[in-house]
Amino acid sequence: MGDAALQKAKSCKIKSCKIKSRTIKSNLVNRAGAPAWSKASVAGRVHPRQLAFALPHAESLSRDNFLEGPANAAGLGLIDSWPEWPNRIMWLAGPEGSGKSHLAAIWAEEAGARSTTANALTSAGVPGALATGALVVEDLKAKDFDERALFHLMNLAREDGAYVLFTGRETPAALEIELRDLRSRLRTVPVVALLPPDDQLFRGLIVKFCADRQLTVDESVVGYLATRLERSSAAARHAVELLDSEALRLGRPVTRALAAELLRDA
Repeated sequence: MGDAALQKAKSCKIKSCKIKSRTIKSNLVNRAGAPAWSKASVAGRVHPRQLAFALPHAESLSRDNFLEGPANAAGLGLIDSWPEWPNRIMWLAGPEGSGKSHLAAIWAEEAGARSTTANALTSAGVPGALATGALVVEDLKAKDFDERALFHLMNLAREDGAYVLFTGRETPAALEIELRDLRSRLRTVPVVALLPPDDQLFRGLIVKFCADRQLTVDESVVGYLATRLERSSAAARHAVELLDSEALRLGRPVTRALAAELLRDA
């Protein structure tokens, strides 16, 4: 093939690729369709629809990111006092979102503890769970764990001199336990309680949850949420998640007006 013919063939391929590229882009735009908020008067223009995906957001559980306040002072004091605990087995109790898991993660990092949930604990797995000499057992609640496995854990921890930190929304005395020996043993475990957040801590939690999602908000948004939400960490986290997803779906910034709309419709 001569030079002229070869140059012509290359030119045709390039043009063909450009045409295919324009066709693909056109098809993608047409499939997306116009968003619900576009105006009918803008004729001949098609905007791609913005989709909101529920992507995971990692919450920082480091010591530096723990927000201190009167509500969690006792729990933080327990973690900071290790290994000088009054008992090698301790119980951290508090409502949902009060900071139990964050405090447990801080202690696990400091003590080299392994972590498990109460409903995942088995008798066969107890020796391995205690292999490092420290263990976090999270979310103990009635009728949601193997009582014999937990009793075995407490016995082996005492024999080995291991540290165990339990967390739960309720105190041991409030749990319905069928195994009498376990019920008696649990009720001897010292309990440290976490309380609902005060105003300053609550505002700080709202800011933290926004930061975890890389949301930039001003004081008007924080103040509006702080005075209208239930005073709990769980309520603050849920509100920020809702604001984030709706702002993305609507293509709007997180503002006081958007917060007002969502809370009004909730």
